[in-house]
Amino acid sequence: MHLRFAALTLALFAATAQAQTPADDLQAMLAEVSAPRIEARIRKLVSFGTRHTLSDIASETRGIGAARRWITAELQACAKAPGSRLKVEEQSFIEPAGARVPQPTELVNIIATLPGRGASKGRYLVVSGHYDSRNSDVMDSLGEAPGANDDASGTAAVMELACVMATRQFDATLVFMAVPGEEQGLLGAAQWARDARAEGLNVEAMITNDIVGSSRGDAGQRDPKRMRLFADGLDPLVRLLLQAQANRPATPADQKAYAAMQAELLPLLQAGANEDLPTHQLGRHLKAAAESAMPGFTVQLIQRRDRYLRGGDHLPFLERGYAAVRFTEPFENFAHQHQNPRTENGVVYGDLPEFVDFGYVADISRANLAGLATLAWAPAPVKGLRLDASGLTNDSTLEWTASDDPEVAGYRIVWRDTDSATWQQFKDVGKTTRVTLPVSKDNVVFGVQAVSKKGYASLASYPLPKR
Repeated sequence: MHLRFAALTLALFAATAQAQTPADDLQAMLAEVSAPRIEARIRKLVSFGTRHTLSDIASETRGIGAARRWITAELQACAKAPGSRLKVEEQSFIEPAGARVPQPTELVNIIATLPGRGASKGRYLVVSGHYDSRNSDVMDSLGEAPGANDDASGTAAVMELACVMATRQFDATLVFMAVPGEEQGLLGAAQWARDARAEGLNVEAMITNDIVGSSRGDAGQRDPKRMRLFADGLDPLVRLLLQAQANRPATPADQKAYAAMQAELLPLLQAGANEDLPTHQLGRHLKAAAESAMPGFTVQLIQRRDRYLRGGDHLPFLERGYAAVRFTEPFENFAHQHQNPRTENGVVYGDLPEFVDFGYVADISRANLAGLATLAWAPAPVKGLRLDASGLTNDSTLEWTASDDPEVAGYRIVWRDTDSATWQQFKDVGKTTRVTLPVSKDNVVFGVQAVSKKGYASLASYPLPKR
């Protein structure tokens, strides 16, 4: 059967005859997301005056230390709720002196982990926001830096996700992170990504939420039903390869990341998967899941690693070979970003709560939740996928390794025209591991997904050639 892929994603959320299904649970979680609760958390984060990475850590009312302790306490309260399985910890590390850190400084990542179960518990899905802030001077650790949108909005969204999802069961492990040091060089995220690669963690997906608080642009344009999703895994891979060719010095962790990327991603690149690396597959999944769960909401999929010549906390993950993307608002108003709070010529500058649309942040949270939950209920991606090129034919034969996950109910072949950013057609093929389709491999791009008994599909895998 050939159908539009949108029909598939809509079907994933249809309720079954069972009293309580994952689809029912997803709808319940989406309904639990609270704009007033998000607003209260954003306003509380702003109340600390500044959350600059180098600001006061001793005060109970001002600075990044007070903000960090409050975030931890809020997440611990959610971890103590009846039925919650959330585990909250502070992970501290010493950031050495650098361009934006004048002396060795202790930084603290706040990590809330929801353990997975079954055969998929070794898969990690990570979602983050950064709790530090800045004003016009990136080194000003004393002045006001409210950071309502950048990035109290993303931090509040991640806190909401952790608390709403805490009592549910998922196959994959979910990691909710509030990290410092983004404005000083993506420091907290980089530390966690380095550790994850060194420990060999299977981080299947990473999302950062950064500047997700406003649907209004600097020219007054407004679109509360749209968000941008930056997803490109090719650019960081090319950058790392160029660095290696230039023989630039690298830490042992960076060398390990390069070796992993070379082993995992270079074969895909050599097979023509420059638009089908794991990050691209993650972007496709998140767009489909959010738009299916939230009718009328549009996820604008942008094949760039981030906004032009800019970056966020997903980049350290990309640079270590992990699939990682950025959610952000549809427009940016730079009068309300990286500014000292003030009024000049009737224009109010500063990243203040009055410029945040709390209902919009709630919708961004729902988009995250839909993507994370459906992926956490899905199996791991298909392994050993090959496209048979041993003979000349206008048919296409795909084969892959059978999954040992007992929750896998079958497999789905997806394909699209080469100029389409998303999957257009699919065919469910049951539990077979070799299929021939009357579709020319010359004209389309294929992928294969594992489908769970619950009806949720893994990220698509890209086939390497079989000669």
